[in-house]
Amino acid sequence: MNRLAASRATRWIIGLLVGAFFVVPMLSTFLYTLRDGDGFSLVHWAALADPAKAALYRPIWVGLGNSLVLAVVTVAIVLFLLAPTMILVHLRFPRLRPAFEFLVLLPISIPAIVLVVGLAPVYQQIGRMLGTGAWTLAFAYGITVLPFAYRAIQAAIDAVDIRTLAEAARTLGSGWGTVLLGVIAPNLRSGLLAASLISVAVVLGEFTIASLLNRQVFQTALVVVKNTDGYAAAVFTLLALAFAFALLIVIGFAGRARTGKARP
Repeated sequence: MNRLAASRATRWIIGLLVGAFFVVPMLSTFLYTLRDGDGFSLVHWAALADPAKAALYRPIWVGLGNSLVLAVVTVAIVLFLLAPTMILVHLRFPRLRPAFEFLVLLPISIPAIVLVVGLAPVYQQIGRMLGTGAWTLAFAYGITVLPFAYRAIQAAIDAVDIRTLAEAARTLGSGWGTVLLGVIAPNLRSGLLAASLISVAVVLGEFTIASLLNRQVFQTALVVVKNTDGYAAAVFTLLALAFAFALLIVIGFAGRARTGKARP
C-alpha cells in the first residue's frame, strides 16, 4: 500500500473543487443568459435568430469567420512547418533538439503585450506587402501555439520509433515524401490531431494580440457586441466554451483510440 497516495476522500474533494472552479462561472453565465425581467426564459438565445438584430450581431459572425480562417492557416503552419521540422531534427540533427526545444517553448514565457510590441514593426511591413487582413495574424498565432503544438507532437514522436520506420522505408526504395506522408505521419496522427485541435482552441480564445494589432476576430467582436447587448456576448461565450470542450473530448477519444490500437 502506498502511504503517500491520496485517499479516495481527498481525491473526491480535489475533484469537486477543480470541477467547481469550471462549473460555477459557466453556470452563473448560463443563468444570466436566461434572465428575463423577474423570471427566466430562452428569449436571449432565440434572439440570435432574430432578423431585426442581424446588424447588431454582424461583428460576431465577421469575427467568427476571421477566427476560423486564422485557425485553418495556423493549423497549416503547425502541420506543414513545425511537424516536418521536428521530424527532421529527430532523424537527422538530434544534437540540435535541446536548442530547438528551447526556441519553440520560449513564446510561452513571453507576455502577449511584449510579443505585440516586438511584432508591431514586422506587421507594419506585412501590412504594406500583404494588406491588413485578419488572416495575417496567423503569423503571430503560429508563434503563440508553438509550445502547445510542440508538446503534443513530441509526445507522439517519443512513443514511436520513427527512425527505424524511416530507415526501413528508405531501404525498400521509398522517397522522403513517401516516408514522411505515408509512413511517419500516419503513426503520429494522434499527436498531429491533438496539436491541430489545441491550435484551434488557442486561436479561438486569443484576444490580446488581435486587439492590440487592431484586427477583428471572434474575441474582439464579443467585446464590441457586449457594449450594446451583454446577453448576446454571454450566449456566444458559452457556445465558444462548448466548442472548446468538444475539441478536448475529440482529443481524448483520439488518444484513447490510438492507445487501444497499440495494445496487442
